[in-house]
Amino acid sequence: MSNDVRLGSELPAWPQYGDEEREALIRALDQGQWWRIGGGEVDAFEAEFAAAHGSEHALAVTNGTHALELALEVLGVGAGSEVIVPAFTFISSSQAAQRLGAVAVPVDVDPDTYCIDPSAVEAAIGPKTRAIMPVHMAGQMCDMDALDKLSADSGVPLIQDAAHAHGARWRGKRVGELGSVAAFSFQNGKLMTAGEGGAVLFPDAEMYEKGFVRHSCGRPRTDRGYFHRTSGSNFRLNEFSASVLRAQLARLEDQITTREQRWPVLNRLLAEIPGVVPQSRDDRGDRNPHYMAMFRVPGITEERRAKVVDMLIERGVPAFVAFRAVYRTAAFWEVAAPDLTVDELARRCPHSEALTRDCIWLHHRVLLGSEEQMHEVAAVVADVLAGA
Repeated sequence: MSNDVRLGSELPAWPQYGDEEREALIRALDQGQWWRIGGGEVDAFEAEFAAAHGSEHALAVTNGTHALELALEVLGVGAGSEVIVPAFTFISSSQAAQRLGAVAVPVDVDPDTYCIDPSAVEAAIGPKTRAIMPVHMAGQMCDMDALDKLSADSGVPLIQDAAHAHGARWRGKRVGELGSVAAFSFQNGKLMTAGEGGAVLFPDAEMYEKGFVRHSCGRPRTDRGYFHRTSGSNFRLNEFSASVLRAQLARLEDQITTREQRWPVLNRLLAEIPGVVPQSRDDRGDRNPHYMAMFRVPGITEERRAKVVDMLIERGVPAFVAFRAVYRTAAFWEVAAPDLTVDELARRCPHSEALTRDCIWLHHRVLLGSEEQMHEVAAVVADVLAGA
C-alpha cells in the first residue's frame, strides 16, 4: 500500500538564470540594433556554439522545428522525397519533412536506448530516400558508427536531430565533429534555452551559406536591392534571444557534469523498483547530457501510466508520459504520409508501440538535484507505482 511518500525538498527550478542573462539582455538592448543583420549577439552566439560543438559553421534560427526544416531543405529534400525518421520521437522530426512535401517514413527504435534502429533504417532505404534523421533520444546518441556506414554505402545523407543532445559526444567526438548536419532546439525545456530558438551545424561553408540565404527569405547577407536568390522563409533569430543563449551556453558543461554524476545513481535506484526498466546507455556515447531521465514500466496500461504521472507531479516530481509514435497522431496523416496504414506501421515498429504505452520521463532538472534527492525521487516513484 502507498504511504504517500513525497520529496523532502524542492528540486532545482528550470530554466536556470542569473546576472549573466540579465547583463546579456541589457547588452543586447544597449547596442541599439535588435536584428541579427545589424547587431552582434547572433553572430557571436553562432561562433561560440559552433566552437563548443566542434564545428566551424552554426546558423541560429527561430526554433528547433525550423532548424530541422531548414537543414532538410539545404540537403535538397522536397516533394517526391522520402525521409527516414524514428517512429518514437517528438512530432517535429516527421513534420519538418512533411512541411517540405516529403514523405516521412517511420522506422522502429532500439528497445533499450530508444534510438533509431540502424537495421530498420537499412530496410527502409529506397530510391526516393533523400535523408536519414537519427534522433539522439534524451541525449543518448544513436549508433553513429552503423548510421555513418549506411549513409556512406547508400549515398543518403544524415541529419542529426540533436534537440536533446547539446554537449553530447560519440567516441569522444562532439556532434559537430561527426561530419553530418545537426539541428538543435532551445525551447524552454531544453538543456539550454531562450524560451524558443534553434541552431543548425553545417559541415562546410557552402552549406552554411545556402542555409543563411534560405533562413533570411532567400536574401543574401549583403543584399541592398532585394535580389532574393532562392525561396525561403524568415527563420532569423533575434538579438535578445541570442544574448540569453550565450549565457546559457556558459552554464551547459557544468550542468551536464552534474547530470552525468546523478543519472547512474538514479538509474540504479529505479532499476531496483519491481517492474521498472530505465533507459540503457550505449557506452560509445561517452558524454550524455541527459535531457530526460527515462524509464519503462512494461505491461502498464496507458490509463494507469497517466495516473502515475499525475501522482508523481502532485508529489513534486516533474514527470511526463513519453512521446506517442508519430503515426499514432492525426497530425502525421494530414500531409505527405506514407502509403501505409497505422496497423501496417505498428507491425513494423513493435518497440515504438511499446514505448508509446509504457514509457515515462522525468525532466532533466531532476538530475540537477543532490544525490540525496535521487534517493527521494526513486522512493516517490516506487511508492506511486505501488499505489497507483
